[in-house]
Amino acid sequence: MTDYELMLSRHSVRSYLDKPIEEEKVRALREKTEEVNRKSGLHIALFTEEPKCFKVSEPGYGIFKNCKNYFAMVGPSDADEKIGYYGEELVLFAQSLGLNTCWAAMSYKKGGVDIKPAKGEKLHIVIALGYGETQGHERKSKSISEVSNAVDSSPEWFINGVKAALTAPTAINQQRFRLKLEGDKVSAKAGLFVYTKLDLGIVKYHFELGAGKENFEWAD
Repeated sequence: MTDYELMLSRHSVRSYLDKPIEEEKVRALREKTEEVNRKSGLHIALFTEEPKCFKVSEPGYGIFKNCKNYFAMVGPSDADEKIGYYGEELVLFAQSLGLNTCWAAMSYKKGGVDIKPAKGEKLHIVIALGYGETQGHERKSKSISEVSNAVDSSPEWFINGVKAALTAPTAINQQRFRLKLEGDKVSAKAGLFVYTKLDLGIVKYHFELGAGKENFEWAD
């Protein structure tokens, strides 16, 4: 699959098959996690066959089924955007391996994650991982004009980038971001809502894949 096909095919999945991830795929995931940590300075950890994180006592919104694998997204306390950006790189890599994922902000037990962040760091969020009972489903999306200043005469790369950004997962599917083309630079702003800074990192990763990093620079 191309990057764009991966973005289009990936949907959030909360119910998983009771099926372990094959060893060769686990090795590939660990290698990718180590690569991402090296270039990002984050301390992301991969857990497999560990059910405690998603074992909750009360049913409710967002409960996970049969989830025993996840990424624990650990980094500096103020690294929300970076967590989103590099977490989505892992999400799409997992998708390329035929696995399903879901960003989980509150539907898990922090005490069930066997990790101790260093001073100045925290566990921001986790990303569920495994073989989904289904491939998930497409959710309602905002239009290009609702999240950007793109018009018919805008460069094709910018429009493609916005389209890719609209495939990015965001908290409660709010899509509270704004992309603006100014010359050959693009500004990306987060709206006011929970996890919008983390969402912005995910959005920027998608935008770069769609637009091509060689075509623009991010505005300060």
